[in-house]
Parts: sequence; structure tokens; C-alpha cells
Amino acid sequence: MITDTLLRMTNLAQSFSVAFLYWFYVFQEAVMDRKKRKRMLSNRESARRSRMRKQKKLSDLIAEVNQLKKENSQILTVLSITTRRYSTLEAQNFILKAQLMKLSSELQYFSKMSHNITSNSFSSNMALCDRPHLMESFTSSSNMGYISQLIIASAEDMLYY
Repeated sequence: MITDTLLRMTNLAQSFSVAFLYWFYVFQEAVMDRKKRKRMLSNRESARRSRMRKQKKLSDLIAEVNQLKKENSQILTVLSITTRRYSTLEAQNFILKAQLMKLSSELQYFSKMSHNITSNSFSSNMALCDRPHLMESFTSSSNMGYISQLIIASAEDMLYY
């Protein structure tokens, strides 16, 4: 009987230890499962935040690209206007240089004529015969008010020369 009781107690102890180990294993699994779920949730939340940061960075870059395109367009417009102004001024400068050369030539001619008129009346009459149209235009009373005015052509007129 003692052996029987001892045997039963041993079986009972073994049963309790198996049950204890089973419940310990189940509890450990539950704890591990809870930790695993918590870690998964944490990872999901971290991935969501990462995607949000990435999306925000992408939208910021798109906005910056749009801003840079707008600035580039404005710069190209200003460049185009400046180029047109430069071409116009260059054409006007060319016209003014041509007028300067023409007027310098005429000034030299009239300077020589003036010198000739004062020095010799005969030679001045010959000089007038060389360019009568110039003398008439400058000596007629109706044109005397326009002698100092410049003739200015537009840039469009220069394109046809």
C-alpha cells in the first residue's frame, strides 16, 4: 500500500508537473504572442510613418520642381525680352553710326566749301556745282529749322537693308 500510495503520488506529481509545464508553455506562448503582436504593430506603425515621410518628401520635391519650372519660365521670358531689346538697340546703334558717318562726311564737305568760299569765290562756285542738291537742301529757308534734327529709323526698318 505504501508503494501504491507512493506510486499514485508520483503519478499525481508527474501529472501536475505535465499540467504545470503545459500551462507554463501556453502562458509563455501567450506572452510571446502578445510581444510578437506588439512588435508587429510597432513595425506597421513605423512603416506607416516612414511611408508618410516619404510621401511628404515626394510632395515637397514636386512642389519645388514646379516652383523651379515657374522661375525658369520667368527667367526665359526676361531673357527673351532682353535679347529683343538688345537687337533693337544694336540696330539703332548701327543706324546712328551710319548717320554719324554721313553727317561727318557732309560736315567735312561743307567745311571745305566754307573754307573755299572765304578764300576764293571762283572755287566756291565750282564746289557748289559738285553737289548742288546738298547746298540747296541746307541753304533753303524752309529747311533751315531741320538741319540739327537727326533721322532715326526703327529696328524693323533695319531688317530690310
